[in-house]
Amino acid sequence: MMREMRALPPFDALVAFDTALRHRSMTRAAAELGMTQSAVSHRLRRLEAYVGATLLHRSPTGLHATPAGTALAAGLADLLDGLSDLRARCRAVALPSGLRVGVGAALADYWLVRRLPAFAAANAGLEVELTIVESEAELRAPDIDVHILWQPAATARSSSTQRLLFQEQVFPVCVPALLPGGKTLRDPQTLAKLPLLHKGKPGRGQGAEWSWPVWFERLGIAGKPPAAALRFSTIHTAIAAALQGAGVVMARSLLVHDALKDGRLVRVLPSSWDMPSSKAHVVRWPAALTGDERVSRFVKWAVAEAERTTGRRAAQPSPKVRL
Repeated sequence: MMREMRALPPFDALVAFDTALRHRSMTRAAAELGMTQSAVSHRLRRLEAYVGATLLHRSPTGLHATPAGTALAAGLADLLDGLSDLRARCRAVALPSGLRVGVGAALADYWLVRRLPAFAAANAGLEVELTIVESEAELRAPDIDVHILWQPAATARSSSTQRLLFQEQVFPVCVPALLPGGKTLRDPQTLAKLPLLHKGKPGRGQGAEWSWPVWFERLGIAGKPPAAALRFSTIHTAIAAALQGAGVVMARSLLVHDALKDGRLVRVLPSSWDMPSSKAHVVRWPAALTGDERVSRFVKWAVAEAERTTGRRAAQPSPKVRL
């Protein structure tokens, strides 16, 4: 007996809906999907025709889901995760000797690539492909087996599909030539005389640990820090500028660990002034790859390397968590 044909929704329209809702913007959704706003709107209208209800409405703060849209979003998240798991399961069978790891450019360049040869030497036959992941679209790429993500500390807990790697400290660094005697300042007031590098747009989704005004207040430095002469959109380029002697940059401990150890950078202030980062790194994998030998080996190695670098033991998973 033949099964009845399913009345399936237009898949491209589901992706458009998910993207628009995540960004709360048709413009940003179109940019991520590489199409025009009108094309995104057309897909959404097709989906609304299929559902028989309006799914999104506009407000001064952006796009918001209607009650029907909220119901669809709840089921869609599970659907997309399930499809990603299917891809991961197929890759595990088709490419048993390969592992694709997604990671941000800063962590890759300043920490991971220096350590990967040791992993390759200890895991002969396991080919690792490192791919840079920065955008939302890249984060959702179905062919990445393991992600190293930068997440709010409140959600960066070990679970059945992720392990906490490390929560970094934030502090200012620069090349030795900018400091008297090339050493950490004894008098924090001297910081006001040094060129300061800035990361990101002021007040745009950053924790207090990245704010020069917050640091000046903590240090008891009178007046406001000088206006930004150099501002960089990413910490990756900001640290690169600091390594070239452009000024003092606020940095995360892991990203500058090797440069500090090698003497290419130095701390501007004693470690007692460090501020904890409001975000932390986790290593995450699809549920379908839980127990996969390739993933298990890489995750255990990454956690061990993080502990070795920071000198701190990562939070341990519960006995029910299986790598």
